[in-house]
Amino acid sequence: MTNDMTHGTPWKLLLSFSVPLLIGNLFQQFYNMADTIIVGRTLGVKELAAVGATGCISFLVIGFVQGLTSGLAVITAQRFGARDEDGVRRSVATSIIISIAITAVVTLISTLGCRSMLDIMNTPDDIIDNSYSYIFVIFAGACAPVFFNLFSSILRSLGDSKTPLLFLIATCILNIVLDFAFILIFHMGVAGAGLATVISQLISGAACLVYSIKRFPILRLKRGDWAFSWRFAWAHLRVGLPMAFQFSVTAVGTMILQSALNSLGSIAVAAYTTATKIDQLATQPVYSFGVALATFTAQNYGAARPDRIKRGVLSCTVISSGACVVGCALVLILCPFLVRIFVGGGQEDVLGMVKHYLMINSTCYIILGVLFIFRNVLQGIGSAAVPFFAGVFELVTRSAIAFMLLGTLQYTAICIAGPAAWLSAAAPLTIAYTVIMRKKYGTAFKSIKTGVRSVSNV
Repeated sequence: MTNDMTHGTPWKLLLSFSVPLLIGNLFQQFYNMADTIIVGRTLGVKELAAVGATGCISFLVIGFVQGLTSGLAVITAQRFGARDEDGVRRSVATSIIISIAITAVVTLISTLGCRSMLDIMNTPDDIIDNSYSYIFVIFAGACAPVFFNLFSSILRSLGDSKTPLLFLIATCILNIVLDFAFILIFHMGVAGAGLATVISQLISGAACLVYSIKRFPILRLKRGDWAFSWRFAWAHLRVGLPMAFQFSVTAVGTMILQSALNSLGSIAVAAYTTATKIDQLATQPVYSFGVALATFTAQNYGAARPDRIKRGVLSCTVISSGACVVGCALVLILCPFLVRIFVGGGQEDVLGMVKHYLMINSTCYIILGVLFIFRNVLQGIGSAAVPFFAGVFELVTRSAIAFMLLGTLQYTAICIAGPAAWLSAAAPLTIAYTVIMRKKYGTAFKSIKTGVRSVSNV
C-alpha cells in the first residue's frame, strides 16, 4: 500500500499521488469553509466577519504545528526512500514525541493570549466577542488538527495519499452535521462552529491512526523505536522548525494585513473572508501538486536520485501552470454564485468587493504555483532555511503594503498584497533551487545516502 516514487515516470507518479491529495484538500477546505458558510447563512454577516477575523490568528498557531508535522515527515520520507524500515519507525516515534511536547506548549500560550491578539489587531468592537468565543475553542482543541496532520503527513511520506481521504470525507460530513446541531439546536453560536471543527478533526485523526497501525506493518512501532536520541530528534527539528516558523512568519504578515483591513469595517472583513475562502479553494490543485512534489523529492533525495528530482520539478511546473489557468477562469466565471453561498442575496456591497479581490488575485495564480513548487522541493531535500527566509520576504511585503498603501488605495491595497508577497517569495526560492541543485548534482549527492543513514543509526 506504500508507494515507492524512486522509480517510474515522474509526471505519472505526481498526478496519481496528487489526485487523491487534491480531493482530500478540497474536502479539507470545504471542511474549513463549512463553519464560514453555515455561520454566514444562519447567524448573519457580522458573525461571518467574526469568524473571518480569526483566520490569520488561527493560521499563526495551527499553521505552526501543521508546518512542524509536515517537516518532521520529510525525514520519514527520506528514510523510506533509502529503504531503511527501522529508520522509518524511529522517525515516526520521534515525530510523535516532538509533536506532543510542542503542541502542549502552543496550546497553553495560544489560549491565554488569543484575546490580546484580537485587541492588538484592532478587531471591530461589534464582532470581537464572537471572534474570541470561536478562536478560543479552536486553540483549546489544537491537538486535533495536529493529530490528523501528523499521521496523514506520515502516510504521504510513504507515498500513500489515499488513506486519509476517506476519513476526511466522512468527518467533513460530520462537521456539517455538528455545525447545524450546535448552532441551530443547542444555540451555541460561533463557539459551536468551532467545537464542531475540533471534534470532527479529532475523530479523523483517531481513525487515521487506527487504520495506519492495522494496515501498514512498517508503522507498527516496537519498544526500541521509542528510544529517544537528541541527535536524531534534532535531525527532525532542523527541518520541522523552519517549516513551522515559515508558516508563522507568513501568518504574522497576514495578521498585519488583517489589522489594516479591520480598520475598514466589518463589511470589508466579511468580503475579504469570503474572497479568501474562494481563493483557497481555487488554489488547492497547485497546493496539492506542491505537496506531492515534496514527497517525491524527499524519497528521491534519500535514494540519491537528483536527476529524478529535476524531472519532477519540470513535470510539476507544466501541470501546475495548466491548473492555474483553469482555476483563474473558473473563479472569474463562478464568483457571483460562490459569494451567494456564503452571504445569500442582497449583499451587493460584499459581492463587489469580493469580485475586485478575485480579479486581482486569480490572474496571479501562476506566481503562487511557482512559489509552491520551489518551496516544497527545497523542503523535500531538507533545505528548510531558504523557504523560511522567503516567508520573511512575504511578511515584509505584506506589512509594507498595509502601512504604506492602505491610506491611498484602501481595499485595493488589501487585494494586491497577496500577489506582491507571492512574487517576493517565489524569486529567491527559484534562485536558491537553481544554485542548490547545481551543487547537489556534483559531489555533494554522493554522500547523501551515507549521511542520512548515519543520522538514522544514532
